[in-house]
Amino acid sequence: MGRIVCYGEQINFTLIEALHTNKQVYLTYYKKGQCITEKGLIQFVDSLGNLFVFIDEVFELKNKMRLSELIDVRFV
Repeated sequence: MGRIVCYGEQINFTLIEALHTNKQVYLTYYKKGQCITEKGLIQFVDSLGNLFVFIDEVFELKNKMRLSELIDVRFV
């Protein structure tokens, strides 16, 4: 039988893989009531602290965000 993985766990696995492989991802999240998708690189993940840091592709700025705000993470 296959292992059931909840959606939040899958996002966590994808973030960790992106961090270790330095692959770009599309991050979809809520901000001020809007659904936003950005492309960037994951720099830091703290699952227990509900926090991650990504560098956006457009401005190359560090963005600190709560894991709970994420809707989806996909590899580019």
